[in-house]
Amino acid sequence: MHKGNILLIEDIDQERASLCEVLKGEGYRVTAVGNGVSALEELKGHNYDLIISDLRMPELDGLGLLRKLNEKEIDIPFIVISGYGTVESAIEAMKLGAFDFILKPFSPKAMKTVATKAIHSRISSSSPGKDTKPEAASIITRNRQMFDQLNLVKTVADSKASVLIQGESGTGKELFSRFIHNQSSRRNKTFVAVNCAALPEGLLESELFGHEKGSFTGAVSKKLGKFELAQGGTMLLDEISEMNIHLQAKLLRVLQESEIDRVGGRHPVPIDTRVISTTNQDIEAAVQAEKFRADLYYRLNVIPIRLPPLREREDDILLLADYFIKKYNKIDGRNVKGLTKDAARILMRMQWPGNVRELENIMERAVLLCRGKLIDKDDLFIGENPKAAGVSEFSSVPAGSLKEMEERMILNTLNQTNGNRTHAAEILGISVRTLRNKLNEYREKMSASGGL
Repeated sequence: MHKGNILLIEDIDQERASLCEVLKGEGYRVTAVGNGVSALEELKGHNYDLIISDLRMPELDGLGLLRKLNEKEIDIPFIVISGYGTVESAIEAMKLGAFDFILKPFSPKAMKTVATKAIHSRISSSSPGKDTKPEAASIITRNRQMFDQLNLVKTVADSKASVLIQGESGTGKELFSRFIHNQSSRRNKTFVAVNCAALPEGLLESELFGHEKGSFTGAVSKKLGKFELAQGGTMLLDEISEMNIHLQAKLLRVLQESEIDRVGGRHPVPIDTRVISTTNQDIEAAVQAEKFRADLYYRLNVIPIRLPPLREREDDILLLADYFIKKYNKIDGRNVKGLTKDAARILMRMQWPGNVRELENIMERAVLLCRGKLIDKDDLFIGENPKAAGVSEFSSVPAGSLKEMEERMILNTLNQTNGNRTHAAEILGISVRTLRNKLNEYREKMSASGGL
């Protein structure tokens, strides 16, 4: 089984061999060449799912190769790697359509993560379901509520008005954000996403607005913030409700004045960036509790989008399941044809607390576990207790069994991933922080009972 075909372009023999070994060890088929000219020749007769290219190379460098591919309308995810990267070259790469720009040295884990996301992005953007409108190629739906939101998005896509997307975790808020960007006149500019919950306040401020050299300990050079990197494009502020109240005031000024102040900077910097925010929290309640600024909320909520949970999109469940089967067939080299009636019935009865992300994780696992042509109920791996997986009709299950099933699922997944918490969290559809908290909870329980 292989996860995809990668064309690697690196002019230094030792680094080419090393990266080739890393990628092959992750299950990719890799063809490696030494420069951009050789890469163009290789692309004439072969299909690839991803291109990874060094920036500086003789004859034709990474950016030159990317320009050539754009001219030839060759649409393959492109990752630029470099040991001599500058902010300017990173911006140029993103403007040319690069999926990502990675500075050397990088860890094998970092490359694996970016490569997986890049290949997944190509599959999701090139395989629309038959019920999906062509303009929404990466949003698989036949649901009326979803179409209403898509139509609203297309109406306002070309404005600079701020958009606030609300919905439960796993409903597709980032996917909608990228759809808005791709529908707008900014589609050829950079889309930059920042998770406001992932960084502490001080680091988040520097990440968003940049900093000047010497502005704080460790600031050894000037750094452009994400707002400047998204100049002319779109900025996604994910989990905006987690932003510190102090930083909210600075963001409000950005939206009012269309300029940012770098940390340690002397002069404001004009910016032209469309802002999209997302949250899975009740942000109106946060405003009432004075945990989120009301004036900022009104600035962000010019265009409100609410995504329905999967339990309100019953007509999409089997459509999405089929899409994910095809997606992971390609990624994992399988040939699963579909679902048995029993498996389909179980999927339709589930409550889906994790929404589309949960469905995708279940289908990814089912494709790997399936030993026949059709996924059966046992392949879904939802355990002996259907209630624990969100199946609505089993109301007689004791309340404690949900926690027990959750614990078994988490520990089994950790065992399957050889203790890799990041991978386990991805499969389970939860954050690494949530997984860590769950494990601490189990450890305390065992300690209290004398198990540790």
